Formats: sequence, C-alpha cells, structure tokens
Amino acid sequence: MKKLTASELILNPDGSLYHIHLRPEHLAKKIILVGDPQRVPMVSAFFDKIDFMFENREIVTHTGYLNKERLTVMSTGMGPDNIDIVLNELDALVNVDLITRTIKPKHTSLDIVRLGTSGAVQADIPVDSFGLSTHGLGMDGLLHFYAHRYVCDRKMTEAFRKHTRWPKKLPSPYAVKASGILREKLGEGFIHGITITAPGFYGPQGREVRLKTAYPKLNQRISTFRYKDQRIINFEMETSALYALGKMLGHNTLTVCAIIANRMTEKYSRNPKEAVMRLTKLLLGRLCENKE
Repeated sequence: MKKLTASELILNPDGSLYHIHLRPEHLAKKIILVGDPQRVPMVSAFFDKIDFMFENREIVTHTGYLNKERLTVMSTGMGPDNIDIVLNELDALVNVDLITRTIKPKHTSLDIVRLGTSGAVQADIPVDSFGLSTHGLGMDGLLHFYAHRYVCDRKMTEAFRKHTRWPKKLPSPYAVKASGILREKLGEGFIHGITITAPGFYGPQGREVRLKTAYPKLNQRISTFRYKDQRIINFEMETSALYALGKMLGHNTLTVCAIIANRMTEKYSRNPKEAVMRLTKLLLGRLCENKE
C-alpha cells in the first residue's frame, strides 16, 4: 500500500491538514461551502450549537448541530484553485489515515453543497432568484491536470465547443454533472440549468473596465447554447472544479446560487445580502429538516 510522503500530503504539527487546519473529528459528513469568509458566521448563526471554530487564511470553518444534524460550514475563497485545495483536503480527512499516511480501505462519501452568488446569462432569469447547477461547465482547465476519463460529459462538452466556436488559445472546456441525490433532495423551487465556471471575474466573464476582452462575442454564444433540454443559466467561479473533483473522489456535490446580477439585462440586486440570507434559510431547512 502506497504511503503518502510528507510533501504530497502536508500536515501541521497538531496533525491537521495544511490549509484547512482540520482533523477528522472536526468535520461533519454534511458540508456547506461558501466563498466569503464572512458568510460562515452568517450561516452558523442558525445552528443550535457550534462545537468547533477555526480560521486560516481565507478558510474559516464552523462545525455544529442543527435539528440534531451535524453540519460543517466552510469558506473557500474564490476560484477553482481554492476548490482544488479544499476538496482534496476534505477528502483526505475522511479517506486517508493521517497517522500511517495510507488510503483507508473503506471509502467515506461526503455531501458537499456550495452556497454562492452568481450572474444570470439569460434575460428571463430575475435578479434575486435562486439557481441550481445541473452541470458545471468549466473554462478553468483544472480537470485536465487529473486523470478524468469517465468524469466529463463529453457530448455536452463537444456541443458547447462547436456552438461557441471555442478559441484554441483558451483552456479546453469540460462539463460535469451534479449529484442526482442532492439535486432531488434540494432542487424544488430553483431555476435549474448549466453553470459556467470562469477562472476570473472580469475578462473571463466578458467584463471590460479598462482592458478589452479578446473574445467579445463569447458571452452571446454562451447564452444561446442549448443541449437537449438544457441551457446555461449563470456565471460563477467554483462549480466545475467542485463537481469534477467531487465526482472523481466519490462525493456528492451540488451548487445553489443567489442570482444577484443579470448580465443580459445589466441589472444588479438592490439587496444581495438579503437574497443570500433567504437562500441560506431555504438550504438549511432542506439539509437539516426537523424530523420531530
């Protein structure tokens, strides 16, 4: 059995994982990921009890109980690169023996839900509504650093590439499906559709402040893409990495987002915090349903 070296899986002196600073006993099997560290205490304020709190860099973690369900909420910061760190270390907490540095023979699966914000790319999607990502369609390229033969939806990916006339200079896109279990449990009342994951907020999402974008027609082609009964509903910066790594590692993953902007109508929410708060209450109610 392969033993992971000290440089492959870095541990802190207290035995916790290098970036997230958690030991296995600190983590619940149900996890909510948020980008903004300040959103962690907003979510955990609804807990009945908090029994662990820690922060390191942009990663803040609170673990506690709601309706007798143990739950972890953790911030990742922005971008697929941070998701790469967090997902690999969360998996190591439950599937690697950190003392012997070997893979555990019995696999443990986590339920991981990203609670985020995003911008709609369809004119009919209202600001302050809620989107659920049936697929993450990545423009970030992260997946291609891993062996991923059976993870990607190749037909959807190829249809997207052809429709958008995908530029050769950009990272190769990839589409990965959300967890069917979580989608069925949490998805009622959401706008369902494909989410585009960008490796940045400005140029990669077609925004121009002082710098011109290289492909000014790309957003229009993204918004008109159709695959079977699916369309792209929104832009954000984490979902494709979450879905790809989650699927490869054997975890259930899902993204739900408050739509706080509409790129087609050029509208922005008047109260994005209120929209996120409503989404938080909805998500917690479904993840930790009171069974009494």
